[in-house]
Amino acid sequence: MIRNYFRFLAVAALLALAVALLACGGSEEPAESAASSAAASPTAASDSAASTAASPTESAQPTTPAAASVPTVAAMAPGTVDSCAPSADLTFDDRPAQGGTLVRLFADPPTLDPHLAGDAISSEIINEVYGGLVTLSLDYQPVLDLAESCKISDDGLVYTFVLRENAKFQDGKPVTAHDVKWSIERAADPATVSTTAENYLGDIVGVEDKLAGDASDVRGVRVIDDRTVEFTIDAPKSFFLAKLSYPTAYVLDSEQVENNQDWLDQPNGTGPFRLATYDIGELILLERNGLYHLGPPHIESVQMILSGGSAMIMYENDEIHLTGVGVDDLPRILDPNDPLNPELHRSPQDFDVFYVGLNTAEPPFEDPKVRQALNYAVDLQSIADNVYDGRLSPARGVIPRGFPSYTENLRSYEYNPDLARELLQQSTYADALASGDFPRITLTISGSFGAAVPQYLEVMLEQWRSLGIEVEIQQTEWATFLEEVNEKQYHMFTLGWIADYPDPENFLDLLFHSESNNNHTNYSNPEVDRLLEEARIERDRERRFEIYNQVEQMILDDAPWVWTWFSGEGYALIKPEVSDYFLLQMSIPKYRYIYFNQ
Repeated sequence: MIRNYFRFLAVAALLALAVALLACGGSEEPAESAASSAAASPTAASDSAASTAASPTESAQPTTPAAASVPTVAAMAPGTVDSCAPSADLTFDDRPAQGGTLVRLFADPPTLDPHLAGDAISSEIINEVYGGLVTLSLDYQPVLDLAESCKISDDGLVYTFVLRENAKFQDGKPVTAHDVKWSIERAADPATVSTTAENYLGDIVGVEDKLAGDASDVRGVRVIDDRTVEFTIDAPKSFFLAKLSYPTAYVLDSEQVENNQDWLDQPNGTGPFRLATYDIGELILLERNGLYHLGPPHIESVQMILSGGSAMIMYENDEIHLTGVGVDDLPRILDPNDPLNPELHRSPQDFDVFYVGLNTAEPPFEDPKVRQALNYAVDLQSIADNVYDGRLSPARGVIPRGFPSYTENLRSYEYNPDLARELLQQSTYADALASGDFPRITLTISGSFGAAVPQYLEVMLEQWRSLGIEVEIQQTEWATFLEEVNEKQYHMFTLGWIADYPDPENFLDLLFHSESNNNHTNYSNPEVDRLLEEARIERDRERRFEIYNQVEQMILDDAPWVWTWFSGEGYALIKPEVSDYFLLQMSIPKYRYIYFNQ
């Protein structure tokens, strides 16, 4: 899902709790806290935004263990045909629902409609209010949610789900197979204008026809009886189950949506929390769903403050329960003698990548030599070391460290301004550059007009200027930015992507296949398309990853992006009375695990 670049920068130098993309702009310096505005497709963020790649010294370690440790991505093994086994971590222990309200800062979501969401701010709320047949476990594996069982045919084409008997909407109405089929068809209806349906549901037979307006239903979804629904996909694909965990496949109350045009004010979802209040710009209140099929959450509610001052000050005044830690505050909190040190926790690096996108259909970016030159002209390591004190990690590819198919064996862009100049001289724009007629370039970033431009961008613009390339910056509010980047309106833009499910297809296919809605750069390489299509149906995990490694190198060579950062580890402050707030690497449901220990 798309991740807001300004959200990243606001937390970039030691961020910890960027659970969602922030709709507000960042500042030139990394903000005080990763959660300063948020207590995530493109999508937007998870629990730890980009943070430090450098480890503190032994003496500077937090004095408490990490908050609620969870398995790392190293335990994942995608790329094989998935099973439909339930997961133990979906069930609750013997602790009764205790009550209490978790308070955090957050930001207004662009949408609360699961079939429209493509960013992590929206997904943070949607994941708690709604649900689908499948979700992701704490170790990022696809596991059953509304479904109690699933059978996969021997040829890997047919998935038969049986719904749980106690699967109910929040008003007590049973969830039926008819609701499942209706929801898939609503997401694929051209009238819904979903930007995610094609990529996340397109494997289902008939979805493409429905999206094109050539069919009234989705023939690959068949209701067997009230509790049984069958999906037929176009080819055996090991990642299909994981894709069903994305909000585009969430089940809606068809009766409510069809009969109430204001249904989003109080959606009748199936998730562990219901949306009790949404006061735009002020407050989101989630309240416990006592009918939740996996057992009611331990806490009574989650209060998300959408406006306020400094997150660090609010945390120190006991106004919120958690916050990220910015670069200005980290040194003192790392001191074992600081009173906040016992509340400091490390968060793992997110599975994300940040970049400057180049519209390859517009001059001068239709020339790959220009795109390559822009990459070679940027000294990312120097920026990381001198601007962010070594707390950012230059991205050397598309797939983030630790993610399935990640490899160190890529030829990436190292700082080489002489080679950058040579490439420009070899490009079709050599004469234009010499005469001062080089095409005008506008870089669009999300953020309020007048907000400070991040320092790293200022340095990059200066390094491009040394080549004779001038870049003008334009700022656009986040919701508008999302809409326009999806329409490929931008010449050059900053963005990030965080994994939706643990498979490289989620990065390479969704971001770079020429027919993908998430290919915001108009990048097109027929050989890349062919290999991506081959990888989709390859059932041997090792071979699939070999294909993806080959594709990743081809994309690097073609340079539709200027690569910038991978997230590093971050730091979070969490009040000692809060237990089981999991610091995760992807945006998945998590509030139901939290409880207050005192």
